[in-house]
Amino acid sequence: MKKISIIGMGYVGLPLAVAFQKYFKVTGFDLKQTRINELNKGFDINNQFTKKNLNKCSNLNFTNKRKDLDKSDIFIVTVPTPIYKNKEPDLRHLINACKLIGSKIKKNNIIIFESTVFPGCTENICGTILQKISKKKINSDFFLAYSPERINVGDKKNTLEKITKIVGASNRKTLIAVSKIYSKIIKAGVYKCESIAVAEAAKVIENAQRDINIAFINEIGNIFNKLNINLNSVLNAASTKWNFLNFKPGLVGGHCIGVDPYYLTYISKKIGIKPRVIDAGRYTNDLMYKNLSNHFHKLINRNSYKKNKHILVLGLTFKENTNDLRNSKIFDFCQNLKNKGYKISVYDPLVSANVKNKNFSLYNKINFKNKFNSVFFAVPHKKILNNFNKVSNFLEREALIFDLKNILTSKKIRSDLKIFKF
Repeated sequence: MKKISIIGMGYVGLPLAVAFQKYFKVTGFDLKQTRINELNKGFDINNQFTKKNLNKCSNLNFTNKRKDLDKSDIFIVTVPTPIYKNKEPDLRHLINACKLIGSKIKKNNIIIFESTVFPGCTENICGTILQKISKKKINSDFFLAYSPERINVGDKKNTLEKITKIVGASNRKTLIAVSKIYSKIIKAGVYKCESIAVAEAAKVIENAQRDINIAFINEIGNIFNKLNINLNSVLNAASTKWNFLNFKPGLVGGHCIGVDPYYLTYISKKIGIKPRVIDAGRYTNDLMYKNLSNHFHKLINRNSYKKNKHILVLGLTFKENTNDLRNSKIFDFCQNLKNKGYKISVYDPLVSANVKNKNFSLYNKINFKNKFNSVFFAVPHKKILNNFNKVSNFLEREALIFDLKNILTSKKIRSDLKIFKF
């Protein structure tokens, strides 16, 4: 039985490890001792798997010991690839993973990268490091492949096995071998790319495209607000045309949409092309927290809620039904309102109450110390929607609710509450 070692036990690596262990011996490697200890006890802080799920994984060994990688046949790299403050790619985790694997490479090993990168990175950066450390050659001693992750955090419908896997490899033989490996776990099928660069490029444009579409809706939302036209009413009307793409406005954060476009703009500028459309989309979405907080502030003032400057924000994570806080723009939204003199409480039932922030008080249970007359409903977690009547007990009469996602229309709520849509 082949041995697969997966480097990085985060949102991407853990689901892969759990899936592959049904067919292979799997080592789940992570440098964080606390993460490994928790997983060995059956606890997944990301809530992707229950203790019962993890206890069934008889072919899976979680470890942070480098020697446990010694007998690996296949390495899969799933480490984070974030950005620096200057918006350029931060490849430190990826480079360290390459150095680690390079010291372990044996004859005929396959190294597969799933971390998001710019086109050319796998071969030109990762491949170079692997060859230098191992003193072995690509396509002679070991082989490369790239198969970008498509994990949708918090989505219980579009799970790993239901999403088509794309694969690119350093030669035809490796492409076929890697495709067969993924076919074991991917029911939706595997799409073979003609090169690693094509697979890399496909990944970065997936999220750049979505970023641009959301930016367009955010921008027209800002325009229609000035014109006193309700955006959701416009979207409902426009959606009657068969080919209209009904994207929703919002705060774009997370580890993909808010990051991946910068990998594409980075390589674009390196080759002398200024990516005006992609940059414009990023600019619009990065500043959306400011536009929304300013709009909410004006809404509060127009509706005579100046006396009570204590706001309730519903949801803290970057998207619904997950506890993932990475790059969440709610933090910036709250900071901008605090700068205007507001006191802020945030309720998110999926987030640990241990998260500390100077700009707001955080609750993960409905045990608020105050009543509110201004509410910003940012993240429509099912747990918030299902308990909205309990939340409304802490709202004063005729409280103002800004419903960003237009999600409360189907809920039976107090008739005195004033619902405003973007």
